[in-house]
Amino acid sequence: MISWPDIDCILLDMDGTLLDKHFDDYFWEELVPQKFAAKNDLPMDEAKKRLFAAYKAQERTLNWTDVDYWSGQLNLDIVAMKEEICDLVKVSPGAECFLQFLQRQGKTIVLVTNAHPKTMQIKLRRTPLIPYFTAMISSSEIGAPKEAIEFWREAEQRLKFDKGRTLFIDDNEAVLYTADRFGIKLLFHKNGDGGCKSHAGQKRFPSFSDFNDLYP
Repeated sequence: MISWPDIDCILLDMDGTLLDKHFDDYFWEELVPQKFAAKNDLPMDEAKKRLFAAYKAQERTLNWTDVDYWSGQLNLDIVAMKEEICDLVKVSPGAECFLQFLQRQGKTIVLVTNAHPKTMQIKLRRTPLIPYFTAMISSSEIGAPKEAIEFWREAEQRLKFDKGRTLFIDDNEAVLYTADRFGIKLLFHKNGDGGCKSHAGQKRFPSFSDFNDLYP
């Protein structure tokens, strides 16, 4: 259980946390390969092989979520393609009720995401979540991904949060490890299947799949 009187600020990831991952999984694993294969006259399996290698090479960098970078690299209009399937954007079950609880408690609620601002705009306008946030920060705005300690140093400067009275929730363990090294006191892993992998010598974070488990 979380001792809510001891928490002032809640930092929340977007994709895979407040929003489910179906949109992104379908977009990058199916739609982009389809368009890339058609444009380059490739079999689907070859298109996926090339694309997944390109994705892997940009993990944990700003390029990973930079729609302008991928538009240039793939010669595809990534923003327009995301707009085409924006109806697939869905809020994770229980997420809005959790935000309502935090708001009633008078907490500072901040969206911290690696998503590109253009992607944020497409997704958030399809949800009722924007009014709950005190602030929203993207890694593109800061100039470093959440996997880098520099992101957290700059976020702390901008938001003026107390690391000892802050809760951060993310579905990406690499991000949680960095936030842990930075010194954020309370860290939770959002996992669709309710589990959390632990790696040798690394911390295992409390994991949940339903936001209703986090508050009374």
